[in-house]
Amino acid sequence: MKKVLIVMAAGLLFASCKKDWACECTAGDLTHTETLNNKTLKEATDECNDSGSVLGVDYECKVNVFK
Repeated sequence: MKKVLIVMAAGLLFASCKKDWACECTAGDLTHTETLNNKTLKEATDECNDSGSVLGVDYECKVNVFK
């Protein structure tokens, strides 16, 4: 039980750290990546994660760790 709590606490710490994230959007065969600086995972996810259609072209954006 202690190990589970320690792992959960470490996960929360990791998720709440501010760092740089990559917002990667794909539309058809095209891919665009934008850097989101100094954000928590939640902030980056709220700002980046999106999907839909523009002029009949489907797009999808997801947040990734900046490399």
